[in-house]
Amino acid sequence: MLTNLQINSRRLWDSLMDTAKFGGTDRGGIKRLTLTDEDKQVRDWFKAQCEALGCTVSVDEVGNMFATRPGRNANLPPIAMGSHLDTQPTGGKFDGILGVLAGLEVLRTLHEHEYETNAPIEVVNWTNEEGSRFPPAMLASGVFAGIFPPEYAYAQTDREGTTFLSELERIGYRGSMKSGDHQLSAMFELHIEQGPILEDEKKSIGIVTGVQGMRWYEINITGQDAHTGATPMYLRRNALLGAARIIEAVDAIGQQHQPGVATVGLIENKPNSRNVVPGEVFLTVDLRHPDETALDKMEAELRAALKTILPPLKLTYDEKKIWASAAVNFAPELIACVRSAAAKSGFPMRDMVSGAGHDAAYIARVAPTTMIFVPCEGGLSHNEAESTKPEECAAGAQVLLDAVLAYDQSLAGHT
Repeated sequence: MLTNLQINSRRLWDSLMDTAKFGGTDRGGIKRLTLTDEDKQVRDWFKAQCEALGCTVSVDEVGNMFATRPGRNANLPPIAMGSHLDTQPTGGKFDGILGVLAGLEVLRTLHEHEYETNAPIEVVNWTNEEGSRFPPAMLASGVFAGIFPPEYAYAQTDREGTTFLSELERIGYRGSMKSGDHQLSAMFELHIEQGPILEDEKKSIGIVTGVQGMRWYEINITGQDAHTGATPMYLRRNALLGAARIIEAVDAIGQQHQPGVATVGLIENKPNSRNVVPGEVFLTVDLRHPDETALDKMEAELRAALKTILPPLKLTYDEKKIWASAAVNFAPELIACVRSAAAKSGFPMRDMVSGAGHDAAYIARVAPTTMIFVPCEGGLSHNEAESTKPEECAAGAQVLLDAVLAYDQSLAGHT
């Protein structure tokens, strides 16, 4: 059996650049929010490319796409490769996209060499991984893994009040297949690191052993709108002042609990007028740590800061935790396949825990799962300047191919 297949690095790079036109920005990035017209365009492109290889493309009830190439043993659940095609409002060309298109390149390589695997091989495009339009993140993989019911996903709205369900139906990607009924033998997710470690250490491949836990919060701070010239300082109820002190407190929590991190990433100030004391502020808080006990402490400190800081400023608030993803350990047998695949090509590697959330974190609850990281320049991600070199993308795709084939060989003889 042929075991030295090589991916076509130029073809992979061309696909990355071709799909970057769907939602491409003037600054060289991509704005392709979930369930927009641009998302539909890239989905249609992906579907056509996979069907041209003889794959069957199915779609589940929350829009997850599964492109399946048959294997020798139809009784085996497919080995999946996948990530996401949606982006941040100012996203780059590689975050998530590399994982889907490298999976497509694996399918193309198998097809052109007429290589028959034991299990079916599949590429997945998970819907709404970013969560930038419809929070929370990893929404549809969460439905697949049983974290959320479909109705929860359907009811989510963007900042304009448009529902996930209405947009899913509008672009024609509400499938008939029940999400989660599609069993997987395993899933491998290739992704850019979104951090600076691999580049700094001159490593080509990150062997991802798990994902740190993360929690998202939404906070509304309420004071009173007032005229800036006519309202004395001592009578003000300045919601923005309270928000500023909360932001500082959140940063202090992150500093205190390293390697954990704490961030306020979104803030809306109302009425946002130069001569009005702000009466209302909406902000988000993102807490992350590899240890759940440490996350509990960070959460407690956040809530203590709200109670301590805001009432003395004559401000009220409401806080809710909108999403939590527990720390995840990936499957040792899949990690071993990635390690051997990197060694086979002689790529320098290192073990690491993912600081960012990924669909793999949810899929790990229902199937053996792991991830492969490749470097990104300066560790920059969620940014139009996000950059990964062609040879780095190719290295990741080659390791993905060899890891999938190694795991497939381990399934020989299974029924």
